[in-house]
Amino acid sequence: MRIDYQSKNYKAKESLKEVIDKKIQRLDKYFDEDVTVKVMMRESKNIETMELTIFLGSTVLRAEVSGEVGQTMYDLIDIVIPKLEKQIKKHHTILASKSKKFRQKVIVENIKAEEKQTSEIVRTKSFDLTAMDEIEAMAELELIGHSFYVFLNKATDKVNVIYKRNDGNYGIIEANV
Repeated sequence: MRIDYQSKNYKAKESLKEVIDKKIQRLDKYFDEDVTVKVMMRESKNIETMELTIFLGSTVLRAEVSGEVGQTMYDLIDIVIPKLEKQIKKHHTILASKSKKFRQKVIVENIKAEEKQTSEIVRTKSFDLTAMDEIEAMAELELIGHSFYVFLNKATDKVNVIYKRNDGNYGIIEANV
């Protein structure tokens, strides 16, 4: 964090600048990149004023406090830092909500695009039905490793589908023509 000091009708001591540096460095945790903080100190009619300004691209965060008679710049830095910190938090909240809204909009658009896509047949397979009994069909199902197997049942002379159930047993679907 870079700190630029400016003053008008006020001469800042090095000890004051060190205190201000230390307190402003606490704000560094809110920023990923290096930012510039402008510290303006001025005195007018025995009233001291401190202004902190942070430049974040197109956004400017600013806090200003004027002391009463008897308050020094040391007192004012303790008042202005929390004000600026509140603005920074509010700014981060606004950015986060905008980002969240953008992400939600993209997700909704993706879902709508997927809904527009209709399912279609992408492959056709043909095979000759072999007459076999149910035991042979179970063995074939295990050999090919599919979840179902279509066969011509020897006993009924009908097309059957044998499938493996979730409980480990087998089921048969018999087609009536």
